[in-house]
Amino acid sequence: MPGTAPRSRGARRRPGMASLVLMTDYVSISGLRVAAVIGVLDWEREIEQTLTFNVEMAADVRKAAASDDISDALDYSAVADTISGTVREGKFRLIETAAERVAERLLALYPVSWLRLEVRKPIADDTYTAVITIERTHEIS
Repeated sequence: MPGTAPRSRGARRRPGMASLVLMTDYVSISGLRVAAVIGVLDWEREIEQTLTFNVEMAADVRKAAASDDISDALDYSAVADTISGTVREGKFRLIETAAERVAERLLALYPVSWLRLEVRKPIADDTYTAVITIERTHEIS
């Protein structure tokens, strides 16, 4: 049908037609373990528990790739430090709150337009792990 996108990967473009290329780059941190005071029960407010964070962030990596210079890259060590600091300082009751505060901080401090953040909290009797996953977007100016 004229004006519709090709249906197969191997389809040819018509000469003279402008092509729209959508590129998304991701920077991820997996398995970041953070000891934190978190929980709603009295005993949970007196101990540290280990949360595990996984985060994917949409960030343009072309400038860093072209220059091969760390100053042009999204500093994933700084991102990991931001996650850890936010959670340790917050002493949150809910992992939902921890996830939201971390996402807000990352979007405010780093040039990312989207993120998916997963927080994992093993339950004390080790029968399961509670997991919260959130996605947030941010307009980069």
